[in-house]
Amino acid sequence: MHVCFIGDSLVLGTHDPEFCGWPGRLAAMALAVTDKELNVYNLGIRANRTNDILERWPTETARRLPQDQDCRLVFCFGGADASRPEGYPRVDAATSVSNARLIMQAARDKYPVLWIGPTPMHKPEHNQGTAELSRLYSGLAGELDIPFLEVFTPLSVSHDYLEELQAGDGAHPGATGYRLMAELVAGWDAWRAWLR
Repeated sequence: MHVCFIGDSLVLGTHDPEFCGWPGRLAAMALAVTDKELNVYNLGIRANRTNDILERWPTETARRLPQDQDCRLVFCFGGADASRPEGYPRVDAATSVSNARLIMQAARDKYPVLWIGPTPMHKPEHNQGTAELSRLYSGLAGELDIPFLEVFTPLSVSHDYLEELQAGDGAHPGATGYRLMAELVAGWDAWRAWLR
């Protein structure tokens, strides 16, 4: 099974001292519970907004996924859209959802797809927009019949996750936070079904 993980810096694993991020940890957990051969590709790019992902995902996945084999996609994005370096979101919510619709519809029509929502940040002004995107993405995923994992709520009440955000740059956790995120995905029925 070939799996591409596509998204922004949270997929990439920015600030992970072990350079695994949550996709690397998730893949390691999966190997312990499945007989399937896993080929994992991390296609996370730091600060990538939905318009960036919309432009690049078809070409980047096509170069990695053999046409005659079991290929799947996992998307996780939105944090770069909701971030506010200039005091306003880098991508407004309506545009972000419109981009997400184009990404996820096209991906769903070509591959089995899973969608993971955006993660919390340290600053409350960032979190308001991120929580709203998570809610809007969840509704869109239901409309498109794509499995969606909402991680904003459980991570926003995790002492360990929030502590690492505060100790770092406010947007990215460390090794413990990425492990917590991997554990959330590993326990998700939609992901577990892929491993059977």
